[in-house]
Amino acid sequence: MTSPVDDTLATTALITKLAREELVDMVPYQSARRLFASGNNEQANSKTWLNANEAPGQGQYQLHSENINRYPDFQPQALLNAYSNYCKLPIENILATRGADEGIELIIRSFCRAYQDNILICPPTYGMYAISAENHGAGIISVPLVNTREAKCQLDLEGLKQQVGKVKVVFLCSPGNPTGNTLPVAQIQSAIDIFKDSAIVVVDEAYYEYTNEELGAEQVNNKLISQCDNVIILRTLSKAFALAGLRCGFTLSNTDVITLLSKVIAPYPIAAPVAEIASKALTNDLSIMQARVNAANHLREQLSEWLKQQKWCSDVFESDANFVLFRCNNTDDKNNVFNFLVEHNILIRDQSKQQQLENCLRISIGSEEEVTRLKQLLETL
Repeated sequence: MTSPVDDTLATTALITKLAREELVDMVPYQSARRLFASGNNEQANSKTWLNANEAPGQGQYQLHSENINRYPDFQPQALLNAYSNYCKLPIENILATRGADEGIELIIRSFCRAYQDNILICPPTYGMYAISAENHGAGIISVPLVNTREAKCQLDLEGLKQQVGKVKVVFLCSPGNPTGNTLPVAQIQSAIDIFKDSAIVVVDEAYYEYTNEELGAEQVNNKLISQCDNVIILRTLSKAFALAGLRCGFTLSNTDVITLLSKVIAPYPIAAPVAEIASKALTNDLSIMQARVNAANHLREQLSEWLKQQKWCSDVFESDANFVLFRCNNTDDKNNVFNFLVEHNILIRDQSKQQQLENCLRISIGSEEEVTRLKQLLETL
């Protein structure tokens, strides 16, 4: 008779034997909730969550229960119409997805053959590009961002040129996560031109609403989509619209790309309640969203200026997102700041393992009360 321990070991051995070899030892993406689980409501409410770039506050939504026993439409018409009105693109250029993360997966699965094709990333950048590629068996080529005399975290255009013909998909994050900076439109256009005959260029704009109008105007994006065959733009309702728990994003591109991705996506990607809430937010709550963005941008600038005055802070990155990335003088200072806040139930994000981000921490812009409490605590450190 075998013991439960023996059964567990046998199961583990079997799964290890059957699983794809590269997944057995792969480290999954360490999301904010994996690092710090929210637990029950009482535990969650005892902490200040400034580690996941979520918007503060709680929305008020009411749902209809009609037809909940029926499958939802493949692409809910009201949702597509609402986002079309918002982004000024025809619905034929829009695919609704379960967050922008699903868009990333669809793109890799659609354009990269497993164990044959590569994606390109520009670290430091969002970790899910590489994780999704690994999950699919696609290779990963890195062309790190560069720092110039004029600006930090810019594209290495010469480095990108050297990868022409070696990659199928290029991921650009603008505003960057975790860096926060918006890439100049001229650089994005240059990258698109470099890969115009060889690769899809994906511009991840999860934090689009926080950028200023000159850098992030809708007409610039719509022009790219209408004039360039190899452009995809990713958007989400998780940040500025304060709907992270809803998991609703959008992939914007030409009709050929949207048709291709529609072949790969699940048959019912958007749940009916998700579509209903998202449609209402896009139709009725735009002024609320803009007020939320304005408040976050104001708090972000205040926090950035405050950080520059702290003796343990050596550098503050420019940000067009709802967070601030900063560098501490050394590892001891970084650990002291991070651990001191954890002890007081304030959670921020340690980004120091990312390339070029030694001793860097990231603070999400929460409510004015939350940001004020964080500053007051750190002043006692």
